[in-house]
This record gives sequence, structure tokens and C-alpha cells, in this order.
Amino acid sequence: MKKSFSAALAASIVLACTVPAMAQSIDEQVNTLFANSTGWFVSFIFSPFPGTSFPWIVGWLVVAATVFTIYFGFIQFRAFPHSIALVRGDYSDPEDAGEVSHFQALATALSGTVGLGNIAGVAVAVGIGGPGATFWMILAGLMGMASKFTECTLGVKYRNEYPDGTVSGGPMYYMTKGFEERGLPAGKILAVMFAIFCILGALGGGNMFQANQAHAQIANVVGDYPGWITGLIFAAIVFAVIVGGLKSIASVTEKVVPFMGVLYVLTALVILLMHADKIGWAFGQIFEGAFTGLGVAGGFVGALIQGFKRAAFSNEAGVGSAAIAHSAVRTKEPITEGFVSLLEPFIDTVVICTMTALVIIITGQLVSDPETGLYLLNEGGSAIQTVDGNSGVALTSAAFSSAFGWFQYVLAIAVVLFAFSTMISWSYYGLKAWTFLFGEGKTKELIFKVIFCIFVVIGAAASLGPVIDFSDAAIFAMAVVNIVALYALMPIVKRELESYLSRLKSNEIKKFT
Repeated sequence: MKKSFSAALAASIVLACTVPAMAQSIDEQVNTLFANSTGWFVSFIFSPFPGTSFPWIVGWLVVAATVFTIYFGFIQFRAFPHSIALVRGDYSDPEDAGEVSHFQALATALSGTVGLGNIAGVAVAVGIGGPGATFWMILAGLMGMASKFTECTLGVKYRNEYPDGTVSGGPMYYMTKGFEERGLPAGKILAVMFAIFCILGALGGGNMFQANQAHAQIANVVGDYPGWITGLIFAAIVFAVIVGGLKSIASVTEKVVPFMGVLYVLTALVILLMHADKIGWAFGQIFEGAFTGLGVAGGFVGALIQGFKRAAFSNEAGVGSAAIAHSAVRTKEPITEGFVSLLEPFIDTVVICTMTALVIIITGQLVSDPETGLYLLNEGGSAIQTVDGNSGVALTSAAFSSAFGWFQYVLAIAVVLFAFSTMISWSYYGLKAWTFLFGEGKTKELIFKVIFCIFVVIGAAASLGPVIDFSDAAIFAMAVVNIVALYALMPIVKRELESYLSRLKSNEIKKFT
């Protein structure tokens, strides 16, 4: 471990020594190169249905979430109480195979989803799609619970368990083993495609976007400075944690995630209580905007698209990433982790994203015409005007700071912690995809970890536009492949579900506490 850390530190020092020579233009060079290299990929993923402005990938996710919701009999609502009991450890057998508890698996997966998507992503959605985008975010979150249930059950069922107690699981494994079990073709091809997209997603949405917005918030507090400096500091800290493996990651996330979530939600609740008289009006804006658009960019369709896009980026339901973290849970019942995982979109999107949106709306950050009540668009007509021209994480910061002037400092800390926890979780996702493609081994793992940390620096230096576009595209590309597999394997999940529920009803499955 000392040797690997020294090697990474040496690489960082070399990079730090070469960068100052180009300090004046490094951010611009990185941004231009990055945008030119990834534009085609982004265009393909978000291309609309012919004759419309509706991206085909959003429809792909919505249809899948609807199918799983109906196929499993609205499992996200039926299983909610039992999911809570599982997280509490009521049914946990310490002798079961696996590396982490139900709570640790949930915390690790949540740390990959609860983050800047909830802070910056919601601001992007509301800034473009208006308050109505919030309604579609909530709906997507509720339906996405069924998608998450399906993929995480399969992740545990088809995981690899090794003699040293470690495990590897996720879409790559249920695509190969599950397809083979059902006699279906192309499982290995899908697995390789998913692994490639997962690595891109880890480097993009799970890394560069986090570093980018963390730098934006820090610079908002301390003043502008080159992004690569933030990137180098983050890269060194992230590397120090990820060399310890999943148990090290889980031990950090199970402490950091609850602290971050409680701090953020409590602050939002205080602000909402301070403006309690406006809560009814805000929900009215959300529901009216969901179906009329309230004159925002793109109207009704714009609100819907932004809501679904940001919800998918935030909770990642159907993407397959969380199935990798949940695969490491200690259990002999795959379906139990499906139950636990369905809590993620609820916590992430229905609770935290909604609170962020309400704070932005209630504090009056969006500029509207006092005569018509319609929101005013910016000069390009691509987004709603905001009080100080803010967007992304700066808009959320301004909304919270309007109530508490000191909150920009608290949010800066929260953003750093959110970004940090998301990056270390996604490093694990990317690593598992990397080892699936290139094999297990310390040297191979170290190569990926160093590459991951280099992209931390790139993300902090690039501008938000190209970073967020590439992040969305890479993560949605994972969903394209993953959902094909979920359709093919959902009968296996239903069989597991029926078996477990019948044994639970007959008291064959008992509590351990």
C-alpha cells in the first residue's frame, strides 16, 4: 500500500510541476479538448425521437421503470416497511457470505447517488425546466424504485464469491451468468459493453462532474482560482481512501453519508419552515408547471425532459451502478438487497431533490414577470433568469444563503463531502468494471485507480457544460445495455420474490434480533 501511495504521490508531484508553466490557459485547453472529443457521443445518446425534442434515452428509462412497477405489483410500496426492517438489521445473519451489512451497502450506494446531483443537478433542472420539473423528478424517483429493486436483486444472485471473503457483482455478472442460465445469447457481449460504459460513467458522472462542482462551490466562497489545484488535492485524498478497497470505502461512507444527508435536510427544513406561508404556493407552481410549463424553456415537454433527466442522473435507477455496491452485502437471500435498494431513489429523489427544488422556488431565485406570473428567460432563451444570474450549484447556494448568509460555507463543506463520497463509490464501480475486462490483480487495480485520480484533475479544470453533458451521456449509455438485461432476467427476479414472500409469510424466515 505504501509503495502504491508513493507512486501516486510522485505522479501527482510531476503533474503539479508541469502544470504551472501553462497555468494561464490550462483550464481553457482542457475544456476545448474535452468538448471536441466527446461531442459526438453526447449527441448520439440524447438524440430525440424523429419530429420531437424528446430524447429517446429518457423514454427508454421511463418505459422500463413503468414496466417493472407493474410487473412486480408496485413492489416499491408493498415492500417499503420490510425494507426498513432489513436496513435496521432485523433479518441479518452475521454468518452470511459478503463484505458489508445491508446498511453499509445502502450507504455506499447512496454515497454514489446522494451528492451533487441533488444540489447542482436539481438547480439545473429547475433553472431550465422550471418548478414543474420537480413533479417529473418525483414521479421518476417513485417509479425508479422498481428498477433499482430489479437490478440489485440480480446483482446479489449472480455475484462471484472468492475464498478471501471478497465478492464481485453487478450487471457484468448477471449478464453473463444469468443469460447463460436462461439459454439466451449475447450475454457476454452486453457485459463487455456495460463494463466499458461503466468505466466512462465512473470517470464522468462519478468523478469529473463531482470535482467540477466542488471546485465551483469552493471558488464561490474563497474567490476564483485555477481548477487544477482543487483537482490535485481531491485526487490525493481520494487515492488515499480507495487503495483500502470496499471495506475502507464502506467504513467512510456509512459515517459521511448520514451526516451529510441530515445536515442538508435539516437546513432545508428550517428554511421551508421560515417560509411556511409559501409552501402551498410552491407546490402549486410545481403542479401547474408540470403540465403547462409556465412559459419556461421548452414548455411542458421541457419541464418533463429536465425532470426525468435529472432524476435519472441523481438516483441512477436502471443504470446498474448500484447493483455493483449492493452485490457485496452479507446475505444469502438476493431479494433482500432488492428490497433495501429500492429505498435509494426515495431518499435521493423524492426527499432530498424535492427539498432542494422547494428551497430554490420559495426563496424567489427564479425571476418572473409580475404582470403575467410567467418566468422570464435569459437572452438565449435556454433557461430561466435568476436573481444573480446563477446556475448549477451556485443557484442552490444562493437560495440557501438568502436565509442564512453563512450557509454558503456550510454548503461548501457539504459539497466537498458529497463530491468526495460520490467519487470514492464510483471508483469502486469503475474498478469492478475494469477488473471484469482486464482481470483481477493488484497492479491492474492500481492502474485504474491512478487513471481515476488523473480524471479528478481534468474534471476540476473543465467547464460545467461539457462535463455535465458527457456525464449524462456516459451514465445513460450504461442504462441502455443494463435495461435490456433486466427485461430478459426479470422472470428470475419474480421467482425469487414469490419464494421469499411465501417463506416470510410462513415464518420460515425469522428475525435475528
